[in-house]
Amino acid sequence: MRKSGILLHISSLPGKYGIGSFGKAAYHFVDKLKAAKQSYWQILPLGPTSYGDSPYQSFSTFAGNPYFIDLEQLIEEGLLTKKECDGIDFGTDLKKVDYKKLYEGRFELLHKAYERAKVYEDDKFADFVYENSKWLWDYALFMALKDYFNGEPFNTWPKDIRERYDYAINYYREKLYFDIEFYQFLQYKFDEQWKKLKAYANENGVEIIGDIPIYVAMDSADTWAHRELFQMDEEGKAVAVAGCPPDGFAPDGQLWGNPLYNWGYHKDTGFKWWIKRLRKNFENYDVIRIDHFRGFDEYWAVPYGDKTAENGTWCPGPRTDLFNAIKNELGELPIIAEDLGTMTQGVIDLREATGFPGMKILGFAFDSSEENEYLPHTYDKNCVVYTGTHDNDTLIGWFTKANEDDKQFARDYLNSRSDDEIHWDAIRGAWSSVASMAIVPIQDFLGLGSEARINTPGLASGNWQWRLKEGVLTDELAERIAKLTKVYSR
Repeated sequence: MRKSGILLHISSLPGKYGIGSFGKAAYHFVDKLKAAKQSYWQILPLGPTSYGDSPYQSFSTFAGNPYFIDLEQLIEEGLLTKKECDGIDFGTDLKKVDYKKLYEGRFELLHKAYERAKVYEDDKFADFVYENSKWLWDYALFMALKDYFNGEPFNTWPKDIRERYDYAINYYREKLYFDIEFYQFLQYKFDEQWKKLKAYANENGVEIIGDIPIYVAMDSADTWAHRELFQMDEEGKAVAVAGCPPDGFAPDGQLWGNPLYNWGYHKDTGFKWWIKRLRKNFENYDVIRIDHFRGFDEYWAVPYGDKTAENGTWCPGPRTDLFNAIKNELGELPIIAEDLGTMTQGVIDLREATGFPGMKILGFAFDSSEENEYLPHTYDKNCVVYTGTHDNDTLIGWFTKANEDDKQFARDYLNSRSDDEIHWDAIRGAWSSVASMAIVPIQDFLGLGSEARINTPGLASGNWQWRLKEGVLTDELAERIAKLTKVYSR
């Protein structure tokens, strides 16, 4: 069945208090998706962000980002006052997230909400902690310890707690009891508000496409609590880290720095951790996009300590063993394989063996010098077409910078009569293709330029900040999207 949707991360929603949240703007966006006859809302990972503010570098693969907790709902519950929230400086630019001010101000308010919540009297809170105990206790203790040790990475902590000696775990659980409970409370409110928003979306015919990174962050609750899952030594340091080899875009390769999986251990345990991870994520999402699908076929292992990714080597991933184990435990799952970049026959074979649809990016299609697989006439039905992803420039941004030959090719291919409408012509190209699913970032529907780009890979700062302006999601825009969707039976 042909369907379509819009990509917009939670952080990019408009509204008060510094960052997009699970508040009124999110419900308003669902209403606009329904009016536009869209079937999907795609978001980026929801995990608590660590250094660099990237949703692809999280302190936990199971936890949610407390920044997304809607403060207005906490006001309605009597846990905060409007005066308290309005009194925090979240920055003056409503079009950008100021993460420094957000960190300083948001946690001050969330602490007040926790202190007033009296969770010891809340049976639902107790049930939530019990039902999520397999990951929540480790995560909450990890975050409390990070606060206690001034934000230092866990491999610099004292040996007894770094190595998780039983007496140290017991000591800090008692010493940091209320700090641990605070982080459990944040996950409780995150889960409560997100499940409510997701239910509203589903009731209005909108499914949520979530996004999970293949790797976890080096400094995370996952690596601290389960070192056996990763290629790490006795001191908690990685033996090798993730990245990509040198290519035309990155002469030194890309050094991501994430710890690599100990795939032998995962296989010996029946991929139990991965099954648990996907089961948890499918509580939050209806469909999941898995980032860097190639890493399951083979992965680039860079020796720990190298300054570039040049000296890495290709190593075999779990391949079909992982996905067969997941299927046997959880059944057929709606998963999108992020298979972008240099494709090998092994990746193609793995994707076809799983049956997962791959991705096509229209923003890559209009290289006038060669025919490529991103042009719509080359697609098969089992794929998802995007005009761009979080790592790409907007369509208008790309078109503005493209050379004249590429621009002309795009005009000719899309039968475009006006450069002012090139983004709509590209969206029509995606909607009219045979791809079973078509997803477009909201920036492209709005015809925004590079100023609306959310991430530039390799850029050390300034990413993940873009936010939608209040009032730009008009009825006229929804009507135009709905008409296009009806024309092409999506």
